[in-house]
Amino acid sequence: MRRTWRWFGPEDRVSVDDMLQSSAEGVVSALHHVPAGAVWSSEEIEKRQAEIARKNDGSASGLAWEVVESLPVSEDVKKQSGDWRTHVDAYRESLANIAAAGIETICYNFMPVLDWTRTDLAWRLPTGGTCMRFDLIDFAAFDIHILKRSAAREEFPPEIADEADARFAAMSGERKKQLATNVVFGLPGAAEHMTLDQVRAHLAEYDRISPERLRRHLIDFLSEVVPTAEKLGLRLCCHPDDPPFGLLGLPRVMSTETDYRKALDAVPSPANGVTLCSGSLGARPDNDLPGMMERLGDRVHFLHLRNVKRESAAMRGSFHEAEHLTGDTDMVKLIAAALAEEAKRRAAGRADHSIPFRPDHGQNILDDLGRKAQPGYPAIGRMKGLAELRGIITALSHRDFGLEAG
Repeated sequence: MRRTWRWFGPEDRVSVDDMLQSSAEGVVSALHHVPAGAVWSSEEIEKRQAEIARKNDGSASGLAWEVVESLPVSEDVKKQSGDWRTHVDAYRESLANIAAAGIETICYNFMPVLDWTRTDLAWRLPTGGTCMRFDLIDFAAFDIHILKRSAAREEFPPEIADEADARFAAMSGERKKQLATNVVFGLPGAAEHMTLDQVRAHLAEYDRISPERLRRHLIDFLSEVVPTAEKLGLRLCCHPDDPPFGLLGLPRVMSTETDYRKALDAVPSPANGVTLCSGSLGARPDNDLPGMMERLGDRVHFLHLRNVKRESAAMRGSFHEAEHLTGDTDMVKLIAAALAEEAKRRAAGRADHSIPFRPDHGQNILDDLGRKAQPGYPAIGRMKGLAELRGIITALSHRDFGLEAG
């Protein structure tokens, strides 16, 4: 398993020098400044590669851009509206430019409007650290009372809606403002620019798009771009919904193993694969992460290893970002399944036998608390997570005590 680290570019509060100290072997990055639907030019890709290759003092870092996360799919493509065909052509051109730069793995998602959703970006833990959290009651309060979506109340169980009423009535004006900011942060590029009216307008565009229709759009998109990726020797891997259940009336199509199997079977190419995110999928109690790794393993091209603690047994409930080894996903079993898949690939002579993974998210601890890095992406919290994951991998791979010895 190959250790990678997500980097958001020169503005990232975690520098290339910091990455080197984490034990990362490769870098996961993207051109976040290029709008969805536009072409990633060779010049911009090469510029990002050069930024990753240099330390702060200008000397060589020894690191390279190995995984793209994400090459975004535009809302027009998801809705099959507007300039969606032009955007698909641009996507194929971007794939060609990425391949020419020597990068082979491309993560993307097909989540409408929201990339991810949390109600707290710095929820205080008993240890004094902070983490991201999704509180269903707070979210219902946002949906019903701040966003004031017409169908919101009917989409929550009556007891949840009633609790949300009481929670909202007790909120300070500052908390209401912060809650709205936190939820909207999950909208691409929206943290500073998207108004609630604009959010409502985006959501309204999906009123007539069912999950079945969105899945057809996903398969149409894959049918267009996967042949290009396969010809170029690329591996596309779709990230799951985060969280993996319905919100704001939006359709969800990548929340379960069944969802993934439908997409993989519809476009049966090795270039059409999975980003197995244990945190996103783990927020839903019926997702068996080690089993998914075993059953979908030959198409898993990228791993996000993080953990969440579910705060109820409900299919749609509150959860928070746990330490990498203490949430509801059995990380030892998941990594064992990944290592077993790698062994199968080596035996089959696959060039992609080593699966890249990154320590996804992390709790803000120690100096992270003052760093103000991208939410979920602290330096020390992720480094701690990577160290824990690396320890499991080392133990399970040991020639005397590990899987091979058994």
